[in-house]
Amino acid sequence: MRRRLVVGLAGLAVLSTAALTLATCGPPVQPRWVAPSSSAGTGPGIATRTGPFRAGPVAPPPSGALLGAWVKPPVLSQPARIDAVTAFEARLGRPLDLVNTYRRLDEPFPTLSDKAFADTGHTLMLSWAIDDTRVVTSGDEDAQLHDWARRLRGYGHPVLLRFRWEMDRPNLQAAMWSAADYIDAWKHVHALFKAERVTNVSWVWCPTVEGFAGGYAPAFYPGDDEVDWTCVDAYAGHVLRPFGDLLRPFLSWAAARPKPIVVGEFGVAASWGTAARAGWLADAATVIARNPQIKAVSYFDSDPDGNTPDQQFQLDDDPAVLSAFTTLARAPYFNQRSR
Repeated sequence: MRRRLVVGLAGLAVLSTAALTLATCGPPVQPRWVAPSSSAGTGPGIATRTGPFRAGPVAPPPSGALLGAWVKPPVLSQPARIDAVTAFEARLGRPLDLVNTYRRLDEPFPTLSDKAFADTGHTLMLSWAIDDTRVVTSGDEDAQLHDWARRLRGYGHPVLLRFRWEMDRPNLQAAMWSAADYIDAWKHVHALFKAERVTNVSWVWCPTVEGFAGGYAPAFYPGDDEVDWTCVDAYAGHVLRPFGDLLRPFLSWAAARPKPIVVGEFGVAASWGTAARAGWLADAATVIARNPQIKAVSYFDSDPDGNTPDQQFQLDDDPAVLSAFTTLARAPYFNQRSR
């Protein structure tokens, strides 16, 4: 999204910080409430396809939705990453289905935590950054890309690969160049992975809700033959807009495509207070259940350093908000693997 600045940290035992730093572009924005439209959260669904879907090696559940999260560790280490997810699961009283992680081209994979999550039955959602689309298509990084393909193949577990998620963010325009350049880069890497016989990756295309509200995100779509899952990131940060209103433009677009949907990141900011945050999460659960094409969701459980409260989304600093999310997490709709 436009409010996040991607930062990486290389090293064999280091956790990527691509999602640990959020940056606000321009002057601070006063948080404000936007009243829901008449159909937000309570009306009929929009994306109502139930499958079956051809979604690559990460298959969606026949009904309901998988639950995942990015959980910020207190320190940047692999053991801390594992401990953070384990503690989050203990608070929820259930394991996560998906674990989101962030990586750049120059960072290690698989790490200790990547292997540990796979060994304990989690599906990895790998949010993978690139620096410049035209550098990718020039072939200058092909050696690194081939190495990444072989490492992913050797990982041996199904992976949801979010290739340069939020590519439609205005602060990424210089690196993306254009929608056509992004599509060329996607196809270049997709073909390279195919040549390396990588068969354990489901390709996830994931822009922002703002890109759909503004009408510019669809231009970045590589095509149904290139994408396994469609995706969107949605936050109630500067503006407290109901989850259904945030997703509506994207869902209207995605409903026309035979792809399962994952909400790659979602969150409601601390600035809105306990009651509003808990209500937003309860509404989100309703919206997801009424749009059964949404087959997976992943919460962004992080208070990035240096950000104001309207860009802080961690749950466990507010017991009532954590309780609201726990109610969502324990609902049968989000517990398909245990049924």
